[in-house]
Amino acid sequence: MTGGGLTPLVWCDAATVRPPPAALERIVVSDRAGIFAGAVAVEGSTVAVITTHEDQLLIGGRWVGARSGKRFDVLDPATGEVVGTVPDGGREDVEAAIDAAGAALPAWRSTAAIERGRVLRRAADLLRERKGETAAVMTAEQGKPLAEAAGEIEYAASFFEWFAGEAERVYGQIVPAINPANRVFVLRQPVGVTAAITPWNFPAAMMTRKLGPALAAGCTSIVKPASATPLTAALVLRALEDAGAPPGVVNLITSRASGMVAETLFADRRVRKVSFTGSTEVGKELIRLSAHQVKRLSLELGGHAPYVIFNDADLEQSVDGLIASKFRNAGQTCVCANRVFVQRDIYDAFCELLCVKVRAMSVGPGDRPGVDIGPLINEHAIEHVGEQVRDAVERGARLLTGGERLVDGEYGRGSFYAPTVVADVTPTMLISREETFGPVAALAPFDTEEEAVRLANDSLYGLSAYFHTRDYARLIRVAEKLDYGIIGVNSGIISAANVPFGGVKESGYGREGGHVGIDEYIDVKYVLVADVNS
Repeated sequence: MTGGGLTPLVWCDAATVRPPPAALERIVVSDRAGIFAGAVAVEGSTVAVITTHEDQLLIGGRWVGARSGKRFDVLDPATGEVVGTVPDGGREDVEAAIDAAGAALPAWRSTAAIERGRVLRRAADLLRERKGETAAVMTAEQGKPLAEAAGEIEYAASFFEWFAGEAERVYGQIVPAINPANRVFVLRQPVGVTAAITPWNFPAAMMTRKLGPALAAGCTSIVKPASATPLTAALVLRALEDAGAPPGVVNLITSRASGMVAETLFADRRVRKVSFTGSTEVGKELIRLSAHQVKRLSLELGGHAPYVIFNDADLEQSVDGLIASKFRNAGQTCVCANRVFVQRDIYDAFCELLCVKVRAMSVGPGDRPGVDIGPLINEHAIEHVGEQVRDAVERGARLLTGGERLVDGEYGRGSFYAPTVVADVTPTMLISREETFGPVAALAPFDTEEEAVRLANDSLYGLSAYFHTRDYARLIRVAEKLDYGIIGVNSGIISAANVPFGGVKESGYGREGGHVGIDEYIDVKYVLVADVNS
């Protein structure tokens, strides 16, 4: 492995951060990660403001450029400014990463499970130690508020921590043989070389949710992060490297040619498993690619979560739960509420309270104190959200608040959309059929429990669903009837490392997290030993 340890940044609490002066002297704060920052004294502490971050590919324990020499810029969605550059990897780079993962596999799968777990625990500790630096980089390239970014680093570390323990619990089995002269064993062994294709909305946590079980099981891996957020990915892999992951166990390919990377991974027989988080459309293409070699897949795809509020629910708690689900990360989460169904006799009161709280939300760059909603990831996201809102209003929905792109002043430099509430939405509207991925809550009334369940299940997707009730018999009935892989009851936040995360229908298959998460990276082998009595 190359390079020394990261030089830590000193951070004050996000709530005390003040905007830096217009001109700051650049100082090197990391001797190898290529991070440059301006430092300004604030209330006796030092705040680092990331201005440039340059990184490389990680192949076989070496941080290198693309063989083509090409690089691409990473942009801040709040300003449109360049915040870093990374190599634009090509086919030869992907093949080199597969070679490195293949070469590292025999030693890593033979490493004691307890030692693999120690590497993951050390990596979790390092992620937490470097939380300030990594959160700042994440906010710069992805846009989410700094407090949310710091929370994601904690969440990301939890997957390494959880699967460090699971590494020691990959148990085999002794099966009573039919023939008493024989012995039957069941072994659980690592799949082999794996690949993780990760999204931009949670660039750290979605990576550790895949790498944690893969490395715990004894697999090696190639990571392809989203081209919008490769800088965070590099910092996560640096934590693994510094934690003691041997060369080639984890490899990083950054590239704008996602299709080429996928095709190269799927064409190589050494890659036995691919985990993907992203759109259903891309997931279906990966299924087609996997058919040629019957390659194993885990797919966490699109979601269109219903959020149901029954008339016996606590109104304040329901509104707060919806806001937590809908507006986190500016609505850019696969599990966030998309269709909100409220029982008719509390519908008006719910709409009113929701609008009061949504109007109070602060929109701005993620590194600004007190910001609740950061920018959307790019112009396409702005256009998509705007199209859904326009379609709903043209078809008869009521716009209660928001409903526009923010362009005045500093907003004009980024991709900001006002937090929005639309009422009286119907099933024919785009917003009722397509994932929004933006800060728009779409509300509709219902009358009966049966109607609510029918409306909630009327979707191609089946990732997550939510409902609020204080009737515990209804709680059980509705939870059983909803056709979704994850159900949140009286809460808008449902994710954790120790629970199985995944969907049904066109939201994909496979589970990440929980005690079943490591099974996605395990092959089961049956061994019969004959004539042991002779």
